[in-house]
Amino acid sequence: MNKSKAVVVFSGGQDSTTCLFWALKRFDEVEAVTFDYGQRHKRELEVAADIAKELGVRHHVLDMSLLNQLAPNALTRDDIAIEQKEGALPTTFVDGRNMLFLTFAAVLAKQIGANHIVTGVCETDFSGYPDCRDVFVKSLNVTLNLAMDYPFVVETPLMWLNKEQTWALADQLGAFEFVRGRTLTCYNGIVADGCGECPACKLRKKGLDDYLASSGRDREAKV
Repeated sequence: MNKSKAVVVFSGGQDSTTCLFWALKRFDEVEAVTFDYGQRHKRELEVAADIAKELGVRHHVLDMSLLNQLAPNALTRDDIAIEQKEGALPTTFVDGRNMLFLTFAAVLAKQIGANHIVTGVCETDFSGYPDCRDVFVKSLNVTLNLAMDYPFVVETPLMWLNKEQTWALADQLGAFEFVRGRTLTCYNGIVADGCGECPACKLRKKGLDDYLASSGRDREAKV
């Protein structure tokens, strides 16, 4: 019987770490791939490496610095403010990022004999990013299969979940405290609860607060 194998697109953040735990429950073998695209804080790469090591997951880091050269953005440039103006995409949007990440993850997956590629993209809380949409992922999945003549399945366990539901999934996987305390979501490079001011931190906190209230975990903590 052939073993199932997956590659997780991994940033060390809340979503991708939840996806990593999800994959570890479902596949016989799991490896993670992180992309160095000139992030304004290298802490993301360090956190991803630390988490992968702790969970015993083989970790690949690929150089994608060309992306910063092609598409300057607030995630890679200190001189670009993190903001979203009405009717426009946030300055944190990077043209082509998920397309390139998933494509390179697929190239890696084929080399190591993995058929599944797991990504934490989400259409529910996606800030309008076009490359987080389900229709894009399905389209790219077909393209990757045709381009490499290989049966890839791009898995998106968070696609229809909001942040509250993503916290719930982490809890169901037995990873709630790990995800809460060890992951890096903050655009300013602060682990766990982050700076509390950037858009990523605010979205994460709202989802966490909603989940703590609905699950009763906040009451348990007070007892």
